[in-house]
Amino acid sequence: MAESSRSAMTKADLISVVARRLDITQVQAGIIVEAALRSIVSALQGGQEVEIRGFGSFRFRNRAPRKGRNPKTGERVDVPPKKIPYFKMGKELKSLLNAERPAEAAETPATPVAPPAVPPEDPQ
Repeated sequence: MAESSRSAMTKADLISVVARRLDITQVQAGIIVEAALRSIVSALQGGQEVEIRGFGSFRFRNRAPRKGRNPKTGERVDVPPKKIPYFKMGKELKSLLNAERPAEAAETPATPVAPPAVPPEDPQ
């Protein structure tokens, strides 16, 4: 990100990172980023879920029809059912954000292992 006071990465920031990493122009990077985003949006519009291994997936949650209220008039209105897109983080991304390395998370046992029991010494 160009400015450290911002906490969100913008599309322009992403284009700049892609341009630097691939050593291409901002225009070329913009075309790549735009194509990737349009592909995701197009798949979601077509009802497909989008899964990017190691990163996460874009899925849908179905909202049931319900009774709502018009805030201006107070009149009760029917709110139709709809699909709400949401992002589900992948395991690798979750590990990175929680400062774990994926290999460590897989190797760490779920329960602590007790040291081996030492047999009592023979008093003779």
